[in-house]
Amino acid sequence: MQDNEDLIRCAEQLGALAAPERLQIVHFLRDGPKNVTQIAKYVGIPAVNVAHHTGVLKLAGIIKSRKDGRFVYYSLIPELVQQESSKATREFLNFGYVRVEVVGDKKSS
Repeated sequence: MQDNEDLIRCAEQLGALAAPERLQIVHFLRDGPKNVTQIAKYVGIPAVNVAHHTGVLKLAGIIKSRKDGRFVYYSLIPELVQQESSKATREFLNFGYVRVEVVGDKKSS
């Protein structure tokens, strides 16, 4: 049944990416940890909406959080982010059954 559990987890992770704001957040976090204020500015949405979207991504196991003083910093789960062996500049998220290529230049605030 492990195979079925892995398929369900993969589907949940893909579902978590099914919002433009969440895709933007994942793209932005490629440069490293960012706090809610930085993410809100980059995505162009209120911080309360960022908190919702990061919660969905965290629950799906795509990002993690770390508290530093009054700020919470979000970052991609390192095990998910991989690079194409032949082209070190091509990154993708590996969900086991599916891998999603992350395209475009890395951007920071």
